[in-house]
Amino acid sequence: MNRPWKGIFDVKRTIAFTACLMLAVTACGTTSQNSGKGPATQAKCEGTGGKYVIGMSQANVAEPYRQRMDDDIRTAAAKVPQFEVKFADAAQDNAKQVSDVENFLTQQINLLIISPNEATPLTAVVKKAYDKGIPVLVLDRKVDGDAYTSFIGADNRDIGRQAGKYVAEKLLPNGGKLVELKGLPGSTPAQERSEGFHETLGTKVQVVATGVGDWLREKGQQQLDAILKANAEVDVVYSHNDPMAEGAYLAAKAAGRESKIKFIGIDALPIPSGGVKAVEQGRISATFTYPTGGKEAIAAAKTLLVDCKQVEKKQTLPTQLITKENAERVYREANG
Repeated sequence: MNRPWKGIFDVKRTIAFTACLMLAVTACGTTSQNSGKGPATQAKCEGTGGKYVIGMSQANVAEPYRQRMDDDIRTAAAKVPQFEVKFADAAQDNAKQVSDVENFLTQQINLLIISPNEATPLTAVVKKAYDKGIPVLVLDRKVDGDAYTSFIGADNRDIGRQAGKYVAEKLLPNGGKLVELKGLPGSTPAQERSEGFHETLGTKVQVVATGVGDWLREKGQQQLDAILKANAEVDVVYSHNDPMAEGAYLAAKAAGRESKIKFIGIDALPIPSGGVKAVEQGRISATFTYPTGGKEAIAAAKTLLVDCKQVEKKQTLPTQLITKENAERVYREANG
């Protein structure tokens, strides 16, 4: 007997079987959400009995802030017996940092921490790690998109807003002339610290020049040296970090103009050569704390790898204005 409905049932069974097979494969699970839009990457967690290798890709340890970040990671990781941390220094070279991360992947690390030199050049390799199921903690500087497990850092745009408000209300309430020294242009903190600053600076203050110091003290000094030669009047220098502010101070001192200019930085490292002491000793008028996030990154790694739990997609760290009034106290409290 010819039964055309039999073919229809066979097709339905085939479709149902295929659907079930696809569902089974999905249910068996990968260890990551590859789109970057779902929950944070699932770590291959073995609990307290496991041993985990963490790769830390640093943008540039020539900056004191980044040296402190690595030190904070080492200190925190030493308290977690299951952790071994391997460090790589990109020396402010995007291509080297990509290579550093690729090298970590060949070593089959269990988790990646990265502070990107610049956002766009590092985005693809961060996504590659994330798509392999490796939890990725992006520290301090962002990448494009959201293909990572968690971003840990302060709100740079808000820091910029606070700095602009401080200049407009405290340093130059009647107006004046300002120089802005920017960090590495492709890094998100440099972009956001500048954008936030101009949101609150107002119209009374005139920006007479800008320079790019790439976060480095010597470049900050070189930039302001050239700017001062072209500008007879400068009232305030807003620097995107403390080392560039210190370099700018040295340039002004060499020109005999340091007493006429006020300097603002960001980072406020509580170390003898850091921004808090620079404020306390009068070289810088103000700075803003910018936590390294090192201990928070290791805490997040422990949550993922040892505690077998998830972490928030974004962890915003607090900041604080440091002036002559509170610098000594802040330094003392930070150092116990």
